[in-house]
Parts: sequence; structure tokens; C-alpha cells
Amino acid sequence: MSERQAELLEAAYRYVLQHGLADLSLRPLAAAIGSSPRVLLFLFGSKDDLVRALLARAREDELALLGDVGAAPIGLARAVERVWAWLAAEEHRPLLRVWVEAYARSLVEPDGAWAGFARATVSDWLGVLAACQPAGERDTEQGVARRTLALAVLRGALLDLLATGDEKRIAAAIAEQRMH
Repeated sequence: MSERQAELLEAAYRYVLQHGLADLSLRPLAAAIGSSPRVLLFLFGSKDDLVRALLARAREDELALLGDVGAAPIGLARAVERVWAWLAAEEHRPLLRVWVEAYARSLVEPDGAWAGFARATVSDWLGVLAACQPAGERDTEQGVARRTLALAVLRGALLDLLATGDEKRIAAAIAEQRMH
């Protein structure tokens, strides 16, 4: 990736965090980041290729979080609490909205720029949660079921948070999962 391409990708990513990704239009994006649609198409090939690059950039942020959480076998309850603390932080809401847009879009438009996004993020998260489990539990059916449940709780909490903003209620539910 050229320096100019990387610079425009970062600017486009900041724009997408503010305005969303699902209805991205090249003309307003280019104007906002000091470029032109022609330059964006030259550097990225097509709008779909630019969207793919933006999705990859969003996954970089997601994977950075997940890498920090899955660094040691801390157990699923603590992993869920750590991930929740990150998800609940107000400064991460723009990324989370983009993630939800991309996740949903990849389910209804499984081809093109969105192809595989939801499946890849599920795989990423399950891999990190597996690394948090004790080695003896990791590869058992029960271990797989527990991390799948942990992921479902986190995804549901995230959607609830974005829909309602009721962080206190959802944080109490996350704390409750530790007791079971």
C-alpha cells in the first residue's frame, strides 16, 4: 500500500466512524477527506475494494482489542468482563456501530465487499475466547459451548448497548454471568 493510499484509507476510516459504512457514497467521502472519487477509484480499484479495505481496517482495531484479551488463559468470565469494559467505553461506539453495520450487511449481502465479514469476526472472537480458557477445557464440547455462549452474551450486550445506551443495566447482566 502506498503512503498516499494509507493516508486516504485512514482519513476514510475516520469518516466512516462518524458517518457509517452501509450507505457510503464516494463523492461525499472524497470531498470530506480532501480527495476526489477518481483518485479513490485509482488507488483502491473500485468502491467495493475501498469498502473491503475499510472493513479490514475496522477488523485491525477489533483484533487489537481481542489480542489484548486473549493473551493468557484468564477464564471466560474474566474475558467477558474485559471485553465488555472495552465495548462499553463511549469512545468505542463509532467502531461498534460500523462493526454492526458490516456484520448485518454481510449476512444479507454475502457476496461482494461484505463477503465473509460476519463469519470472520465470529471466528476471530471464538479463537480469542478459546485462548482465555484453561487448556484442559479448550477442546472439549463443553468448552466450545461455553465460549459460544460467552460470545452470544457479548454480542447481545453490544446490540443492547447500542440500541438503548443503558450501560448500567447491561453491565449488571455481564457481572451476573460471572456467578453462573
